[in-house]
Amino acid sequence: MNSLLATLGGKLTERWLNLLVLPGALFLAAAAAGATLGHRHWHDAGRLRDRLDELASRPALDHPGTAALLVAFVLLAATAASLAAQFLGGAIERWWLRPGRDALSRGLAARRARRWRERDARLDDTLGRAHAAAAGPSGPVTVPGDLPARIQALTEARDRVAPREPVRPTWYGDRMQAAADRVEAAYGVDLAALWPRLWLVLPETGVRQIQWAHDSFGAAARLAAWAVGYALLACWWWPAAPAALGCAAVARSRARASLDALAGLVEAAVDVHGRELATRIGLLPPETPGRLTPDTGDGMSELFRKAE
Repeated sequence: MNSLLATLGGKLTERWLNLLVLPGALFLAAAAAGATLGHRHWHDAGRLRDRLDELASRPALDHPGTAALLVAFVLLAATAASLAAQFLGGAIERWWLRPGRDALSRGLAARRARRWRERDARLDDTLGRAHAAAAGPSGPVTVPGDLPARIQALTEARDRVAPREPVRPTWYGDRMQAAADRVEAAYGVDLAALWPRLWLVLPETGVRQIQWAHDSFGAAARLAAWAVGYALLACWWWPAAPAALGCAAVARSRARASLDALAGLVEAAVDVHGRELATRIGLLPPETPGRLTPDTGDGMSELFRKAE
């Protein structure tokens, strides 16, 4: 039992250091350097060293009790900064996935929809010219060698706006909405009503994969929160601005990759285990072969909504 408690304590301490203390301590160190140097002396390492020597020479730091209190204060401040970043990260995650019912969000969704339609029109025009060239008069048809690459580039440019015509103010919301629409089109089931029940029948492997993707998205949102913190620090010490830009770029890349994986896993979970759920709730007999049909999906949605 003692060895088990020691192992659990070690893992908790490691997670506390990695998730809370280290990121917060790094931000506190940058904030202390920025407050000491400012814009005018942003690169003056000697000024920073003198300030540290001045603090170290104070008589109070010669007492072990004072030094212990100082270390405890730094740890608590670093933890508080990390907790604030986690809170802000949760708000950013909800902001990324918001449905867009307010006027600002509707305006952003309309702007993204215009951009998507413009890029989709360029892609359709390129595809139309390629088809016209292939269906031209008899004889050898010369197709530009870079045509496949151009089509691929135009497709990627359109999909960077949204995987389908945008209806939400962010790419993240559109990606999850696209997954819900694809599930409803294939099986006639409301994903929002289906998902809490489907989660209960998923095997451990599927749960771990989906949880990993969701945790990765949350970690990207927390990194975006640190980008906000460093951007505020840049108002007093401009070298924090590159750190803010770096955190924002990495957060955006990780958030897109993890949410794309999460949406794909959610669709896959419905594909693989949707019929199993229909069997468990009694809409399909266990011996009935075949896939989940839209009629069964409609029945599941009606049952799960409970006549709302």
